Amino acid sequence: MRFNPLEEAGIPLEKQLRSWSELNVEPYEPHGVDPYTRCRVIVMNGIEVEAITFSHQMNRHVDDIELRQKLAYLRYIEQQQQKAINWMIPGQESVLEVVLGYEQVATDITAWVARNEPDPYLRQNYKFGLLEDFDHLYRYSNLYELTQGKKAQAIVDYLTEVMPGRPTAHHHRHPEDNIRKHYDKHTVDPLSRMHAITITAAEQQTMNYYMNVGPEFVEPIARGLYLEIAMVEEEHVTQYESMLDPAESWLEQLVHHEYNECYMYWSFAQDEDDRRIKQVWELNLAMEIEQLKVAADLLRRYDGREPEQILPAEMPQPTKFQPNKDFIREVIAEQVDITTFGTGFVAEWPERYIKHMATVNAGGAPSEQVIDENAQRNGREYRNITDGPYPAEQYAREKVREEVVR
Repeated sequence: MRFNPLEEAGIPLEKQLRSWSELNVEPYEPHGVDPYTRCRVIVMNGIEVEAITFSHQMNRHVDDIELRQKLAYLRYIEQQQQKAINWMIPGQESVLEVVLGYEQVATDITAWVARNEPDPYLRQNYKFGLLEDFDHLYRYSNLYELTQGKKAQAIVDYLTEVMPGRPTAHHHRHPEDNIRKHYDKHTVDPLSRMHAITITAAEQQTMNYYMNVGPEFVEPIARGLYLEIAMVEEEHVTQYESMLDPAESWLEQLVHHEYNECYMYWSFAQDEDDRRIKQVWELNLAMEIEQLKVAADLLRRYDGREPEQILPAEMPQPTKFQPNKDFIREVIAEQVDITTFGTGFVAEWPERYIKHMATVNAGGAPSEQVIDENAQRNGREYRNITDGPYPAEQYAREKVREEVVR
């Protein structure tokens, strides 16, 4: 169905302000929630945080009081939207249970984007990052069993398999090799732009979350694992944000952020089964439609351009959460041991990558130690493989207690 937010009626900005009681929403049911409902909540929290962070940066780089005032107005409403979404996460969920949701998000939304990305180079970037987030889910799942005695399928269900991707100990690249070529703003497919904004936002939220919650753990193995993976998330944010064209003006970027929020709320409202949360997506979509129109007016006033010059005539196909098991298995079989060099991808490991990895992994990588410790504690590492044999022979064998003892 054709949808263009510029042609839709939104909620006037002055009617978007909400009270504390409206923002202090009832959380979703931690034990009965659809895993993909949890994923949509996590994603939209990250999307709103990105919009807020971008607006603050823009505020520091423009020198017009009226423009700053309008940004402050929009940003205040975005902050309220973010609170209502993030407050859906129930306090009964432990930090590690929320983290399993974060990694299911990173796995299945990146897989969806990679499957649907029209640009071959950008698609390869998503495939590359996918195998690393997929491996993080496996490492945190073993930590969950080791420290809480629980199985990750209670969180991710059987929608996403739990097994190794590219080993986390191999994610630690020379920083210069995390930069990617950016798309060209004049020729990029609008869907490619929204993919890049969305994945950057999701990875940024994950990076911020891990770098703050990691020290809250008591167990040294948990602190070490969060530390290691938080540094990988730094690499991921660098990779994805460098794909955005820096030639886009501040106001162009503002319009694209608002349009992407419309796109994501519109996408998720179509698939949400939880009626109460679906109403939140629909409400926020109506709010974002008006926020987009405000940004479009700013573009006209300050850049002298019409929003139709930089936006598509209608929304592309919606982004969806759905199982991606076959696709992930294909990417594992093809790319599990590749790395990056410069802005490209290579099968032969560069010398500076080997040296960097040896330095940070000196004394052992927590991501490997957590597998060893869980195998020693429970007799076998944790995997949840549902769709056939593991697709990469070099990582197919599971660690068991006897191997760890030897």
